Amino acid sequence: MKKTFTIFLFLSTLYFNLLYAQSNGYYQEKYRPQFHFTPEKGWMNDPNGLVYYAGEYHLFYQHYPDKTVWGPMHWGHAISKDLVHWEHLPIALFPDSLGYIFSGSIVVDEKNTTGFQTGKEKPLVAIFTYHDMEKEKAGRTDRESQGIAYSLDKGRTWTKYSANPVLPNKGDVDFRDPKVFWHEQSQHWVMPLAVGQHLELFTSPNLKDWTFASSFGENDGAHGGVWECPDFFPIKAADGIEKWILIQNIGRGAINGGSGTQYFVGHFDGKTFKNDNPPGTTLWLDYGADNYAGVTWFNAPNKERIYIGWMSNWDDYAQSTPTSTWRSGMTVPRKLSLYKSEDEYKLSQLPVYQFNTLRNSGKMIGKMEINSEIEIDNQHIYKELILDFDLEKSSAGELGFILRNSKNEQLVFGYDKIKKEVFIDRTQAGISGFSEKFPKIHSAPMTDKKLKIRALIDNASIEVFVNDGKIAMTDLFFPNEYFTKTFLYAKGGKAILKSGNIYGLKRIWK
Repeated sequence: MKKTFTIFLFLSTLYFNLLYAQSNGYYQEKYRPQFHFTPEKGWMNDPNGLVYYAGEYHLFYQHYPDKTVWGPMHWGHAISKDLVHWEHLPIALFPDSLGYIFSGSIVVDEKNTTGFQTGKEKPLVAIFTYHDMEKEKAGRTDRESQGIAYSLDKGRTWTKYSANPVLPNKGDVDFRDPKVFWHEQSQHWVMPLAVGQHLELFTSPNLKDWTFASSFGENDGAHGGVWECPDFFPIKAADGIEKWILIQNIGRGAINGGSGTQYFVGHFDGKTFKNDNPPGTTLWLDYGADNYAGVTWFNAPNKERIYIGWMSNWDDYAQSTPTSTWRSGMTVPRKLSLYKSEDEYKLSQLPVYQFNTLRNSGKMIGKMEINSEIEIDNQHIYKELILDFDLEKSSAGELGFILRNSKNEQLVFGYDKIKKEVFIDRTQAGISGFSEKFPKIHSAPMTDKKLKIRALIDNASIEVFVNDGKIAMTDLFFPNEYFTKTFLYAKGGKAILKSGNIYGLKRIWK
């Protein structure tokens, strides 16, 4: 009888979940992103454990399933075949006696260096930070350590290593976020780890025994806050030159306030990273306010570097944005590329090509002259704009596009000719009372003589890629009524649009 009741309860729950998933309201709460990944419920922050294996892209993430604010950290889990549509899987890692499960990474142990493999499936090994809240409450500085877990069934179930932690803490308050990779030339694993406001590198033959190798960053880059969530990888430019990229997220003091993502370009010999640029140089991956903790997929096809970030900002408002059953989303996955700019190499980024499958309806915009405002769309909430302005023939001091609703709320993306910068102005974009730091203008220097814009607009976010992704900007907004109207605008002269396209975008949730 008990077995029968259990089966009935399981089937009833499954039926309820299917009805919920198929209802018109599924994933359609106010401000719920329609083409960005979000958790079904509860809190989400950093992307974790990004790995590609057996035809599946795995996205793990910092997750508190019981509330929409930060709490005891778990690893949520989802998979995708195309980086666009996602299937939710059960929570992968739960807190235990060693602490909450903070951020980390997953590798495919192709050589079975751990000895975990028992069948044909290669071990997936998660390397993560334990955060011991009891030690934190006691004022101890050794509250964070590194542990591992492994899966032998394509990431569906996980076993924590019995001898955790594999890298204890000798007393650093911030000692976290391992992003592990295999260095073929040295035949060992490398663990970049954020420690205070610098990076430490450790090496291991087996993911279990770790040795300190070097440190970097005490005097390099930005230091407005704690360093977190590093990523470290090689990438080739079109000219065949290979560089190592160190992505280093920073908790406060980023280019446009609060948290943000800086990166470094240089060389790596298996143990030590050397920065190509002077210590005072700071390169920013995104000039908006709402892209943080981003990292790339391990083992992606064709050695592509596919990046995804958390769309929020720790400085003041991450836990207070006006959403209901869930909080926070991810950026769209982006392909990173290396290009040469004058005498230095930098990163560019664009949405992965698979994103184009979401284009639902298209409208071509011909060449036009704009002297004030011209409406180009009044139908789509979720859309993609592609605009190519002729700056040499444009006399306007400012030009760009405006998203607007019937309440006269608006979000502006523009180019300022005098300041030589592009900007997002969300000061009039709707609800902002949850934080005085939210209604701001965010800007990025732009000295190119062309202005090619690709903008992805969801119901409460915008991602803009300028000049083939050399500049990226990501911002949230919360209008009282969704923006359906789009205008091109010019101030202080005329703007010349060479060409453009507007695409409606399909939702990814079914």
